[in-house]
Amino acid sequence: MRYHPFVMLTATARRTELWRLALGLGFVLAVSFVLGQFLFGLIMLLVPADRTAALVQAVRDADAPPGMLLLLLSMGTLGVGAALAARVLHDRAPVTLVGPPPLALAQFLRCAAAAGLAALLGAALMVWAVDEPLHPGLPMLRWLALLPLTLPAILIQTASEELFFRGYLQSQLAARLPQPWVWLSLPSALFALGHYAPGTYGSAAPTVVIWAFLFGVAAADLTARSGTLGPAIALHFMNNIVALALVSPEGDMSGLALFRWPFALGDTEALARMLPMDLVTLLVSWLAARLALRR
Repeated sequence: MRYHPFVMLTATARRTELWRLALGLGFVLAVSFVLGQFLFGLIMLLVPADRTAALVQAVRDADAPPGMLLLLLSMGTLGVGAALAARVLHDRAPVTLVGPPPLALAQFLRCAAAAGLAALLGAALMVWAVDEPLHPGLPMLRWLALLPLTLPAILIQTASEELFFRGYLQSQLAARLPQPWVWLSLPSALFALGHYAPGTYGSAAPTVVIWAFLFGVAAADLTARSGTLGPAIALHFMNNIVALALVSPEGDMSGLALFRWPFALGDTEALARMLPMDLVTLLVSWLAARLALRR
């Protein structure tokens, strides 16, 4: 069966009652919020009082390196929450949310190379298709100097999201309800809902939600096919490197990009034009990762 390897994650699931999973969802969000507030408060103590308002705005906009790095790192609290929920509510070792570590790492490296190449080719096609030239982002030397911070921050953000949505929610749900359409779609719908931001995307917010749902289904499929989180993290990681560190829209969340698209996140028409190419890139990246798993 194509999803037979998924048993490596579902077999380790414990205490699979749906009410317990719902409680776990709230538990993860609560831990993430409290831990995020604690870490942010700790940082605020280290910042002069006259600069705290500027720091809050920097994280909210994420249009400069410090704010964007803090935003990405703050997502690590989601992974901590998922690990704690697995241990506290399900008597499950957090490492079992990932799968066998050596296998997960090997699959991550293979799929990152394949999905990364596909994502770069997709970005190149989108650059060619856009009428206007790209705008400069960070100066090259500064961008290179920040890479040792940028790449781990993106890895923490993407791995934490995958640990929660695919490692925790998907595997616990599949252990209780083995029908693939359930555990492929429900965590993906929650993942998509987390990307609903009309304040950022304007009237294009539903379009972003659709893309996020399809991305979630692709990541869920890779997780079930491989039996580890390695391929899903690789797909997410390479996608976000291109979208956040290489070429990003103007304005919010552009703080680490080398180049910027000649439009902002709230430009509905531009996002609508980009969506078909984004979906093709996602499809090719997913297929490339699947091919890498067969090697």
